[in-house]
Amino acid sequence: MSVLTITNQNFESEVMQSKQPVLLDFWASWCGPCRMVAPSIEKIANEQTAVKVGKVNVDEEGDLAMKYGVMSIPTLILFKDGKPADQLVGAHPKADIEQMIAK
Repeated sequence: MSVLTITNQNFESEVMQSKQPVLLDFWASWCGPCRMVAPSIEKIANEQTAVKVGKVNVDEEGDLAMKYGVMSIPTLILFKDGKPADQLVGAHPKADIEQMIAK
């Protein structure tokens, strides 16, 4: 599955109402660590069927970033049943992200 672009408009349907866990990557195009994590996020989206993967551009969707307390990027938040279940802040290796998903 490809990475979804999550916005205020589709957040409710893609994240809050999702039957499966959703991994959201809060990022910005100017953020170096975000660009370092991006290939891992793409791989996870293509390899894992048990989780939906989306990206939230904090410059375009500041309200969503504020709502979930995103102070630094990249921030990865795993949603289960429409609620934040876990998160990682900063550039983490793919194995750390997969471990968070597997919990």
